[in-house]
Order: sequence, then structure tokens, then C-alpha cells
Amino acid sequence: MPTLSIIIPTLNEEKYLPILLSQIKKQNFTDYEIIVADAGSKDKTVEIAKSFGCKIVKGGLPARGRNEGAKVAKGEMFLFMDADNIYLPDGFLEKLISEFKRRNLGVASFPIYPKGNFIDKICYFFYNKFVEIFQRWTAFATNSVLIKREIFERIGGFDEEILIGEDHDLAKRASKISKFGFIKTEPVLTSPRRFEIEGRLKTYGKYLLAGLYMLFFGPVKKKIFEYRFNDLKNSKNKIKSN
Repeated sequence: MPTLSIIIPTLNEEKYLPILLSQIKKQNFTDYEIIVADAGSKDKTVEIAKSFGCKIVKGGLPARGRNEGAKVAKGEMFLFMDADNIYLPDGFLEKLISEFKRRNLGVASFPIYPKGNFIDKICYFFYNKFVEIFQRWTAFATNSVLIKREIFERIGGFDEEILIGEDHDLAKRASKISKFGFIKTEPVLTSPRRFEIEGRLKTYGKYLLAGLYMLFFGPVKKKIFEYRFNDLKNSKNKIKSN
């Protein structure tokens, strides 16, 4: 039985998925399995996942895909990642798991930055610093989250009714019954494609609006704006509010 199950929801990710899988394969930590929850890709995503030895399950929108992946996972810990994470630091998985266990955490996040411009770096610097400073009082996770299997199962996994911020919601609920921590690894880099395609002002505005909504009203389960899942160049994959 592997220590870690890495679960990745996908939709037409033939460009980015092999980059992430290669980054995982180069790690010195090898006690893991990779599960790809695919939402009906029309490109070579599934073929690529199979070539890397991944388990394949039927996915959907991110929350559902992650839950479906968790159903077949064998690991004692689940690491949920987005397909367009394009760089993992050397020794990332080993340090992440070691620190997670040493601090006896139930759920954790870690530094993530877009491989974008100066504005992106500044925005994410303040976000990551905020999470680090306030980790003892509140839990934040975006893009990726590490959680113990037993905690994930106790809280019922991801809430599939949430349209944006389901990773944040998972960390919040998990932190109520276990310890949350922000693990200071070297940053994971993710693609800036959403900013480049939709525009930074518009995208950051959506993030701010979603954050304020979650602060005052709770999880976003209403269609407050348009948001797309992974296949950003294909307008057919637009969904309202996620």
C-alpha cells in the first residue's frame, strides 16, 4: 500500500499533464501512486496518463473528479494537485511528507506561485505569507492540498455543490477536526494560462469576489460569475461560477 496517493482532475490537458507527471517522476520520494480523474478529454490526456502508469477514473468538475479519484486511492495520505502545476522543486514530496508527519498534521497547504509576471508574484507572495502567518487560526488552500485519508473520509471529501474554492472549503472543514499547517517548501509553480487568456484584472477580481463571498456567506454554491474548468481555450467547457 503506497504512503501517498496523488490525485489529478483533468480535461484536455495533453499539453500540461506530461509536464506535471515528469516532475513527479523526478522526485526522490517514490512511495506513491498517481490517479487521473478525467472529465471526458477529447485529446491525448488519457493516453498520456496511461503511458506514465497512472490509474484512470471517470471525473467531472474538479470536486467530483477529486472525490472519484479518492474512491480508488490506496494511500494513507491524499495529495490533490491541478494538472497545470508545471514545476515541483527537487525533494518536494519527501520534504512535504516528512514535515506533514513530524508536525502531526491532518491537512496542509504549501507555497504555490504562477510562473507569470511581477504582478502575479507579488499577489501570490502576499497570499502565501498570509496563510503562513495565520495558519494557527485558520486554514487556506488553493490549487493543491495534502490531507490524511482518515480525515478526508470523516468530513465526506470535497463538497461537489461548491462552484469555486472547493479546496479551501475542504481545508477549512478538515481543520475543525485535525491540525492544519502551512509547510514551507520551495514554491510549486503553476501555469499562468488563466491570467493570460481571461486577463489579470478580471481573474483577480473573480478571486477577490469569491473570497469575500466565502468570508461573509460561506461556500460559493450560487452562480455569482462565469469561471472555466481546465480546458480554457474551449468555450464549451465554460461553467458558471467555477
